[in-house]
Amino acid sequence: MSQSIKIKNALISVYYKDGLEPLVRLLAEQGVQLFSTGGTEQFIKDLNLPVTAVEDLTGYPSILGGRVKTLHPKVFGGILNRRNLQEDKAQIAEYEIPEIDLVIVDLYPFEETVKAGGTEEEIIEKIDIGGISLIRAAAKNFNDVVIIASKTDYSTLVEQLASQNGETTLAQRKAYAKKAFHTSSHYDTAIFNYFNQEEPLAVFKQSITDAESLRYGENPHQQGTFYGNLDDMFTKLNGKALSYNNLVDVDAAVALIDEFDEPTVAILKHTNACGIASRETILEAWIDALACDPVSAFGGVLIANREIDLATATEINKLFFEVLIAPSYEPAAVELFKAKKNRVILERKDVELSKKQFKTLLNGVIEQDKDLIIEGPEQMTTVTEKQPTAEELNDLYFANKIVKHTKSNTIVFVKNNTLLASGVGQTSRVDALKQAIVKAEAFNFSLKGAVMASDAFFPFPDCVEIAADAGITAVLQPGGSIKDADSVNMANDKGIAMVTTGIRHFKH
Repeated sequence: MSQSIKIKNALISVYYKDGLEPLVRLLAEQGVQLFSTGGTEQFIKDLNLPVTAVEDLTGYPSILGGRVKTLHPKVFGGILNRRNLQEDKAQIAEYEIPEIDLVIVDLYPFEETVKAGGTEEEIIEKIDIGGISLIRAAAKNFNDVVIIASKTDYSTLVEQLASQNGETTLAQRKAYAKKAFHTSSHYDTAIFNYFNQEEPLAVFKQSITDAESLRYGENPHQQGTFYGNLDDMFTKLNGKALSYNNLVDVDAAVALIDEFDEPTVAILKHTNACGIASRETILEAWIDALACDPVSAFGGVLIANREIDLATATEINKLFFEVLIAPSYEPAAVELFKAKKNRVILERKDVELSKKQFKTLLNGVIEQDKDLIIEGPEQMTTVTEKQPTAEELNDLYFANKIVKHTKSNTIVFVKNNTLLASGVGQTSRVDALKQAIVKAEAFNFSLKGAVMASDAFFPFPDCVEIAADAGITAVLQPGGSIKDADSVNMANDKGIAMVTTGIRHFKH
């Protein structure tokens, strides 16, 4: 098995030419014979460097509109021949096949064409055949061949060839092969997922090329990595790198705030809202959101759906928080926040998010559609003798949005588009209700005239009775219990309104 090899012949065929010139010039200086195709061949000629057309090597022209250029035994034989096998040596000598020691190839921009909204015909034409085959062949034969499948590796190869007299080591070639197989597998995954949208096969395939190491995972003894490109979604204006727990909270904050159109501020702790309010101005929304639970708000993640002006920033600045997210900021507000260097200030970009979600579980992965349904007044069916007022329906809608994004079992109290209190993550619905009442009392909120929403049905009438006695005047629940009538009767006995939606919003 060879260790170091000197590059004698190179095949270069790339879609993107940026960054290629220094590598091509170095190869020419080191006496490497260059084979190329189409636009890359012309690029090399324009540099006044010698280059041989692949057509001259194979004896066949590029045909079928460029679909077939490199798919030929003289190309693949040159790449795949094993230098240590006499049988291979004899055959390439017999058929006058040059040993190709370096392959530089990239792939047609399939993903970019899909994202740009290309037609099906345009997308199909960006499925690379020759390029992917060249990458796999060269990577398979890494014992003798260098494969460069990304322009990000050009400069590294230049440094290696310049310092090693045109040679590469086996370890270097194997490292390039690993990257190449990553390129090919990611590309094939993208193509499969494009085809798997209609009547999908029950197959789980995901490939994300960007990765960011986190300080640690959920706890310091756990390793953590984020796969994705946060720069596509946020501009970080200030602060340290986001932690694992920050990212989980930021994800929950984004999902929650997207339910609201009016100026709204939400404060989250451990993915649950501990304060949220909608008002005519973002400053008013902040003041009332914070009043809900200023204790839990300490060290929380804050999110707004309007620009943060200096007046609002001045009020927010009085609280210690981890992360603040908004679509924009007044420059003076940013300067104010920058006084504390670790505080993370994110400016959110308009990015379409996936409608699927998945996580590892047991010895596999579970995937589901995101919960994208939210029931407004039009989807609420009154099941009691008393009809809810227009104000109560509006508050029930507001509460339902919060319930959807709060850990089960949950109960939410709302009044005047403001969260008063919630009971979250409890093992019984009665416990969630009692927790919410205790929290409301702790911050001196009267529940008289407030509404209540539940993420699931009431199996017994006790929750309705307790809520009514606390001052709740209208209740929202999905319904569906075999004992629904008991809860409805209790609401009638207590003289409060109840609506059902038919949709459950568990969040585990």
